[in-house]
Amino acid sequence: MAQKMADLAYHYGLKVRIFPSTKQKRTIDNNINASRFAYNEMVAIDKELFALSHVKTPISIVQDRIAYLNRRKNNTQMLFAIHPWLAGTGIGTDVIDQARRAYQSAWRLFRQVHRSGVPVFHRKRADGSYQLPTRYTKLGAGLMNGSNRFLDQNHVTISGLGKIRVSGSQKRLFSHMKDIRIGTVTVRRDATDRYYLSMQLGSNTPFVSTGKAIQSAIGIDLNTENFLTDSDGNVVANPRYYRAIRGKLAQQQRKLARRALRAKKEHRPLRDAKNYQKQRVLIANLQREVTNRRNAFLHLVSTALIKNHDLVVAEELRSKNMLRNHALAMSIADVGWRTFLGMLTYKAALYGRKLVTVNPRNTTQTCSDCGFVLMGEQKLTLADRKWTCPYCGTYHIRDHNAAKNILAKGLAFN
Repeated sequence: MAQKMADLAYHYGLKVRIFPSTKQKRTIDNNINASRFAYNEMVAIDKELFALSHVKTPISIVQDRIAYLNRRKNNTQMLFAIHPWLAGTGIGTDVIDQARRAYQSAWRLFRQVHRSGVPVFHRKRADGSYQLPTRYTKLGAGLMNGSNRFLDQNHVTISGLGKIRVSGSQKRLFSHMKDIRIGTVTVRRDATDRYYLSMQLGSNTPFVSTGKAIQSAIGIDLNTENFLTDSDGNVVANPRYYRAIRGKLAQQQRKLARRALRAKKEHRPLRDAKNYQKQRVLIANLQREVTNRRNAFLHLVSTALIKNHDLVVAEELRSKNMLRNHALAMSIADVGWRTFLGMLTYKAALYGRKLVTVNPRNTTQTCSDCGFVLMGEQKLTLADRKWTCPYCGTYHIRDHNAAKNILAKGLAFN
């Protein structure tokens, strides 16, 4: 019996671009719509069940309706029977089942983290996705077995779609492809009609070479003035990708608004307004370019830190709370701290390193040499980039001093 994904020692996520045919694009679009429809059905059923549960008079018609909704909620075949158009568009039951699992997962997340909110209706968007499980036969699990599998280094076959050409970083996995199991796959369409395939991979063999211990620890201070300053005094500049195109993006968005207003005056739906759609794609391309450039930068910096140090100590940031500061919100969103820390977390596990996050309280206001803490009128403001300790007279560069304090806290914690 094949091992389950959760039982495997190592896990990895792979995202590649796919190039479907026109027919395959229609099938993908149908599956995305069906997945969203099934999710919204679950939301509607639970909303009605909640309303019926508050009916104080236990009349039989209400009880029968509750029993019917509970049966319908947990039966995929009933959904196909009530909405026969699903079967007519070639939608598989796996797509509906995965949508139901996504809905149940959303409820679990709400119960664990209440601020995440309850599941709500998903509206139709230019982008979308759906998920599929990978089923294996007696031949065993591997990259080239199962319902979703690689045919060679440049082609995959996906359940319900068939053979598709792919482009990405998948080729380096073929050195130990027999040990790799493919789990859930996600087919995604972005706002510019590009298609991607994300795979959940598992193996008992490491996906990367961990290398020998380096015996090196480093602390990093994240800020908006420069992206990162480490405890060795190295500074990584903040590229500010969004600010670089902010003016151009605003100009194009005003143009999009004018085209939307024109279509509304002419009583044309936006999906049929060709000039509006062209402008929407142009803006989506600009935003995708910013996202790709930022992600490439974050991957480069995070990989370098993890590969070259056994221990990386970072601040425990609450980006959501910090975004409430309207003066810094755009700079914080542009720099991508939360994404960067997420990359450090999974890469530390991947390369066998250790990441520690510490409370940033007083790391800026504390002298890294003598431990004196600035208080009251002595406290530094955002404009103060350099300072001298009033107790021991040590001259500090603000961010370098903070990085050394962060490292000290991490070493004490470790």
